[in-house]
Amino acid sequence: MLRSLTHEAARTLIQAFISSRLDYCNSLLYSVSDNLIRRVQSVQNATARLLTGAGRRDHISPVLRQLHLLPVQRRVDYKLACFVFSTLSGHAPPYLADDIHLTSESHRRRLRSFTDRSCAVPRTHNTFGDRSFAVAGPRVWNSLPAHLRDEDITYGSFRRELKTFCFNVASGVQ
Repeated sequence: MLRSLTHEAARTLIQAFISSRLDYCNSLLYSVSDNLIRRVQSVQNATARLLTGAGRRDHISPVLRQLHLLPVQRRVDYKLACFVFSTLSGHAPPYLADDIHLTSESHRRRLRSFTDRSCAVPRTHNTFGDRSFAVAGPRVWNSLPAHLRDEDITYGSFRRELKTFCFNVASGVQ
């Protein structure tokens, strides 16, 4: 089927029908079992192989890098970090904005974390609570380097630099 399509047409079809489904609500995959992440990752790997013509036994990391695709776990972190950025910049709906608070706003005393723009992570009593946006979002945000958490960065720059950071984490470069 893909032999009769141009590379760009095949890429558009894969983006429309497969990648969009992988990205839809993927923030719900935060902190799920490795087995479930592997199953979703195998779908992404299969589409990358289909698009590039890579063989089943070929290593997938260079193929994903060539297509500028983040591994599933990094895609989840990317999306959560983008949600938190939107929340902190005032562009998120109130139901998300109510869940995210900077540590500088949540304490009466000045802490060392006052200037590093980190988020307060609420305590939970079970793993289901750990997966909620109120907990997962701040954890992902606090794991980002300080230059990404700067309040003067634009959304476009944030997304571009975050994707670079996620690629470096995925490939083991830091």
